[in-house]
Amino acid sequence: MKPTLSTYREQALKLLPWICTRCAREFPASRLRELTVHHKDGNHDHNPPDGSNWELLCVYCHENEHARVEDARAGGGAEPPRAAATHKPLASLGELLKRRK
Repeated sequence: MKPTLSTYREQALKLLPWICTRCAREFPASRLRELTVHHKDGNHDHNPPDGSNWELLCVYCHENEHARVEDARAGGGAEPPRAAATHKPLASLGELLKRRK
């Protein structure tokens, strides 16, 4: 009997680009074993066919993501917000180029 549904991992690899959502590392077919499917809502039974609850993470980022959640639970509080980057290394580039001319 032919299976009607492939695993959510197989579906995710067909739907999503082979890039880690966190570190943006690209994966060739020969290294797909290092790319994992992370359920955004944490529910492994929530597997919509459009892949909206999945993101591909490398094994390192996936481990880090789960560790952050566990750390937040252990502290009893909500996960701390990530600080927005404030450094703008190219902010004065336009001015420097004008002076150079």
